[in-house]
Amino acid sequence: MQEARVIYNVDKHAVPFPEGSNELYIQALPGKPAFDFAEYHPEEAERTGSSEYSYWRSVWRNFVKKKSAVAMLVIFSLLFLFTFIAPIISKYDVHNLRIVDDLMFTRPNSTFWFGTDNLGRDYWSQVWYATRTSIILAVSVSAGQIIMGVLIGLVWGYVRSLDRFFTELYNFINNIPTIIYMTLIALMIGKSTLVMGLSMILFGWLGTARNIRNLVFMYRDREYNLASRCLGTSTWRILTRNIVPYLVSVIVLRLALAIPGTIAYETTLTYLGLMDISTPSLGILLRNARSFFLDYPYLLVFPAAIVSTITITFYLAGNAFSDACDPRNHL
Repeated sequence: MQEARVIYNVDKHAVPFPEGSNELYIQALPGKPAFDFAEYHPEEAERTGSSEYSYWRSVWRNFVKKKSAVAMLVIFSLLFLFTFIAPIISKYDVHNLRIVDDLMFTRPNSTFWFGTDNLGRDYWSQVWYATRTSIILAVSVSAGQIIMGVLIGLVWGYVRSLDRFFTELYNFINNIPTIIYMTLIALMIGKSTLVMGLSMILFGWLGTARNIRNLVFMYRDREYNLASRCLGTSTWRILTRNIVPYLVSVIVLRLALAIPGTIAYETTLTYLGLMDISTPSLGILLRNARSFFLDYPYLLVFPAAIVSTITITFYLAGNAFSDACDPRNHL
């Protein structure tokens, strides 16, 4: 069979097609080429193939189906909001509390709603100010740990030449108890909330990075990623567009576990005397109550109840949100 021969005509407006001819005549406008090169843009290609489906809208629909998780989220939000309202309705300013010997260990009453501590200071204002401090510290530290862990985990899992370096770094840090690092930092640099918060971020990314690295190993050589590399797609774009969406549920779950874990860890550091006690926090209140809770249990009950509420509500809500983020549940 003879091959067809393409003939371009740019001077005439009409070209006849002879019968039995294997020549293909292509008509073009005068002075213009018959064809243009089609450029490839990943952003335009994604917009062309997009649909009305919204991932985050689907996540929200799946999350609100779990009424218990929504209730937990509402309770946590109201608790955090009340930490700003409580000082307004309080009879005493937490920053101007005076030591009154006659009011030592006053039990909860109409004047002192949570009673007083061993120095006669109002306990209500201290508890809610400490709650706000602990929540802000926990969210900030947990977010820092997750961001650092995800970024390192993505690079660790995708760039094979760096695998040995990060593996040895992980083993070096992980084989020494974290409390030893925190003790050295507290003694050499200081016990301020900022220093200890940054230290918790510096040594708290290990678990997240290891988990993300193992998951990236599973996805990096799948067909769509190989096709993206063949098309010249940048590494950063492959990581953020092809791999990270599969990790959203894992990241959310790690964050949900990190926030109550950070509060518990801050309580432990305070109990061991490694945190600055000048800024009230739930850990400091629990540390101070350890010597008096047998005779005055309210000193321990109120901060412990708030710590338990934060831990339970955020864990349940975060776990449900993690399930809602799993693409396999968007059927």
